[in-house]
Order: sequence, then structure tokens, then C-alpha cells
Amino acid sequence: MTDTLIDPATVSAPTYSVTQERKIVTAIPGPISAALHERRRAVVSDGVSSMLPVYIKKANGAIVVDVDGNQFIDLGAGIGVTTIGHTETSVVAAAVEQSQDFIHTLFTITPYEEYVRVAELLAEHTPGDFPKKSVLINSGAEAVENGVKIARKYTGRRAVAVLDHAYHGRTVLTMAMNYKAMPYATGFGPLASDVYHAPSSYPYHDGLTGAEAAVRTITYLDKVIGASDLACLVVEPIQGEGGFMVPADGYLPALQKWCTANGVVMIADEIQSGMARSGKYFASEHFGWIPDLVLTAKGIAGGFPLAAVTGRVEIMDASQPGGLGGTFGGNPVACAAAIAVFDAIEANNLLGEAMRIEKSLTAGLTVLKNKYDIIGEIRGHGAMMAIELVQPGTGDTTKTPNAAAVSAISIYAGQHGVLLLTAGTYGNVLRFLPSLALSDALIVDALSVIDDAIAAHAAALTESSL
Repeated sequence: MTDTLIDPATVSAPTYSVTQERKIVTAIPGPISAALHERRRAVVSDGVSSMLPVYIKKANGAIVVDVDGNQFIDLGAGIGVTTIGHTETSVVAAAVEQSQDFIHTLFTITPYEEYVRVAELLAEHTPGDFPKKSVLINSGAEAVENGVKIARKYTGRRAVAVLDHAYHGRTVLTMAMNYKAMPYATGFGPLASDVYHAPSSYPYHDGLTGAEAAVRTITYLDKVIGASDLACLVVEPIQGEGGFMVPADGYLPALQKWCTANGVVMIADEIQSGMARSGKYFASEHFGWIPDLVLTAKGIAGGFPLAAVTGRVEIMDASQPGGLGGTFGGNPVACAAAIAVFDAIEANNLLGEAMRIEKSLTAGLTVLKNKYDIIGEIRGHGAMMAIELVQPGTGDTTKTPNAAAVSAISIYAGQHGVLLLTAGTYGNVLRFLPSLALSDALIVDALSVIDDAIAAHAAALTESSL
């Protein structure tokens, strides 16, 4: 028997043609999607919900195509996973090549170079010029769990602090770390203990400077927990599920200064905001923040499951041999894909592309904000932007959340070929989390649909009031 191998040099992505355009050819969902949804209802837990019941057949760049042939502008990228674009050629080729060498051995049994290379790249690109080490795992929640575990081992302390409006995962520990219970924790208790929620910096609502917000947070940490019992403070530099809250200038460095002075490990949850999404490799860089540990997942491997904890050598080496790892952590195929992602960021100037997207989105969203008073604020960095919606007529005054508008707009957009993500503690934020392959032309098209959606929602409100 002879081996039949694919030459990675011949691999292109995709092997089918996906035009970078929005195109709706059936009702949404179409008949094939509807039939698949019936099959799904018989065998998939109701606890696994879907925003839009269209079933995807193929994807490339910033476009996903469903089984009925409808093409959607993807402004969610699998919640920030396909950051460099769907089926990016170099990632596909790297995964094909590695899968033909070997798919799995388990790094803690027989190691391999791909794992080491990913750790080298993380040491090079995460904030801080000090020596760093990493452990590779599978998912964002697993990265959070390991970050907490490592911090507890290093400090010998028990307590974990997070910020209001945070989201960190769906495991037993991370459910307790989330700000919102519904739907992530409701009925799944008891939750993990020794988790504390400190007030955060939310400039649009609290009006505090970074220094003022830091004093408020530190006062909580000191008085409610006590620094001597606090192992770590886990912070998203730009909060994701909470609504893309961008902290006030100076807030994060002030917290890091306090943590360092008190022997507390400060952890950056860069699971959604990292890997070039914000226009920097890691969003912490926008705020002059150099965390002790950085958590990476989502966009690191172009769609393959991979995550990491990276940080100061003395912290990472506090764990005893065998204390870190896992069966699939640092899978060689996922590692090969991650190496290709780092290469693509450099080769394709994806940091620049993220800033291009920010500029185009901000310009278009500003036009909409000037047109519709339900848009209270535009915020974010790079390809991580959001608008917070408020009640009609309130604008920047009362800032009363308008969750109904977010729901109506996202539904309308989905029906017309634009996949939007909702977010926010109060359900009143639309977040834009596209791949860096999103063109300016697609941005213009997507915003035209959102314009129509807001107008349709306003018209429906007017009609219902008559």
C-alpha cells in the first residue's frame, strides 16, 4: 500500500468559488435549512441555540454561504474566531500538510516542534519584553481556568476578582466569573466560590476618568476581598459579551500598578480582543497595559481549536511538572494553523487592515448616529466596534437601554443577508466583529442594511402607536 498525500502547495482555499457579495435567493431560512433544522431539533439539545437557523455549506473571506445558496456578510466571524478570514489559503495549506505528517501524539507524552513554535510566537508578540512561557490548551474557558489555577499556585492565595459586565466562559468556574447569570449560569449551580465582582470602567455610563474608576475598583478589592487573599484579577481589556466597553485612559495601568505592589497576578483575557483584531496584536497595547498573564484563544488558529496562557516565567513555572496540560491541548494541526495565522498577520498587514475597518465602520456608523437618535455611543478599536442603542428621543441624556431595537435590527439584518452579533449586559449593544478580510464595499453594503433595519423598526413603532 502506498501513501497518497496532497501537496500543500496545490491547496487553495476554497476549492469552490465564493464571491465577496451579499446575495439572498430564498426565504430565510430556505427550504434545505428548514429541513435540516427539523433534523436538528430531534437530536441536538435545546440548550444549544442558534441566532439564525440557516445552515452553512461553505465560507471564504467575509462571506458565508448557506445550504440554499444564500450569501451572508459575516460581521461576527464565529464570535471573533475567523479573524483573518474564512478558509484563508495559508491556514488551510498548513493544516493539510500537518495532518499528513501526524494529527496527534499528545505533547506531554511525545512533544513536537509546532507546539514550541507557537509558544515562541506568543512570547514574542504578547505585551512586555520580559521572558515568558506558555501552556497550550483547547478553548477560551479552559485558558481562563488555567490562568486562575496558575495564579493560585504562584501566590498561594484563594480569591479571584473580575470586573462588572465581564464574560469569561461556561465552565463551573467561569460561570461564576461572568457578570450575567442568564443564560450562562441559571440553574447550573452551585457555582464556584471565592469569586468577586469589582466595579469596572464604563465611561459612557459612569462618566469617570481612568484614575477615578481605578480608585473605585481598588477600594473594592482592598475592602471586600483584601489584597493578602487575592490571587488574581482577570480583566478583558475591551469587554466582549458585556458590550465592547472600552475603559477610560489610565484605568488598566493603574490596576496593574496596584496588583504588582500587592503581589496579585493581573490577567488579560484577550480571548476575543487578541490576535490583531483591535489593530494591535493584543488590545492591552492600546492602553499601555503590560499584564502578568495573557489568555489567548478564538482567532489564534484561524478556526481550529487552540488556546493559550502566556506570561512571566516565574509565574508560569510555579506549577509542578504534570500540573498543566490536557489530551488535546496544543494539537499539532491546530498549532500548524496558528503558525500560519501569525505569518499571515505579518505578510498581509492585518494590523493595518483592522485599522482600515475601524475607520470605515466608524465613518458609516457616525452617519447613522447623526440620523437616528437611538444610537447613543460608537466605541471600540479596529475590527472590534459596537454601537449602544438607547430609547428614542433620549440620545446621550438618559441613556436608557433599548434592547428591543437591537433585537429587531439583528433579526432584520439576518433576513437580508447580514449576520450581526448582539451583546451588552442590558442586551442593547450591536457588536461588529468581522474578519479582517471584510472590504470597504461590504461595509457600505452591510451598513445600508442596518440603516434600513433601523428605519423599519422606527416605522413599526410609529404604526403600533397609532
